Amino acid sequence: MSPLEIVVVLAAGFAAGTINVIVGAGTLISFPAMVLLGFPPLTATMSNSLGIVPGSAAGAFSYRREIRRLWPTARTMLPASILGGITGATLLLTFGERVFANVVPWLIALGTVLVLVNPWIKRKLQARHATEPAVVGPDYPGQPPVFRTRAALFGAIVAVFLIGTYGGYFSAAQGVLFLGVVGILTSLSMQDVNALKNLTVMGVNLVAATVYVVTAPELIHWGLVGLLAVGATAGGLIGGKLARRLPAAALRAFVAVVGTVAFVVMLLT
Repeated sequence: MSPLEIVVVLAAGFAAGTINVIVGAGTLISFPAMVLLGFPPLTATMSNSLGIVPGSAAGAFSYRREIRRLWPTARTMLPASILGGITGATLLLTFGERVFANVVPWLIALGTVLVLVNPWIKRKLQARHATEPAVVGPDYPGQPPVFRTRAALFGAIVAVFLIGTYGGYFSAAQGVLFLGVVGILTSLSMQDVNALKNLTVMGVNLVAATVYVVTAPELIHWGLVGLLAVGATAGGLIGGKLARRLPAAALRAFVAVVGTVAFVVMLLT
């Protein structure tokens, strides 16, 4: 690669790592950048999945206090997310990356809308289930139950599996979907949901990358992986610091902006 291409990939990795920690749509920057540089889409997809793993790990590390506190909930979601990641990566190797092309923009739009209407839906659900017993107790004293009903618990597990499948297949904006769906199905704050998002996305990216390395190493461009990893790690650390300082309303607004841009970009490509 030329010096200019190296700079472009590093910058794309940094931007992807930063946005992934805050929202989860950074692939919509790094993936097109690699395609524009002339790399085949499948190579770009797989190399991107490997390259952003360190950035995902940096984001999870930034939220380590929240993840430690929420571990009872995290260990409920993480296996479903990892299984979904394996399923999605297998589907990608079987069918190619264009199968979801027509669906992806609308999934991103759905996640964005769910994030925006999250407070209103939560108020309605809290009023409806105020007298019902908790299914899963609070992760720490003084907090409301994470899941209000067994249906919410089951729905969250299924949703996390499907989002993990989507993430293993085409990782762009899986975080937007997670924030939207899990934010509604649980009583957790936006920051707590974001912490869980960073942990589960790291799991999805890691297992998907492992599947690619084991089954199709010839399709991976290791130079891209290395450059993306450096940029994404730096972006993940900085993005983690920024994300943890954002109030819920600002975080929701950021998700709305990124989700809308991602929807338009995916719809036009």
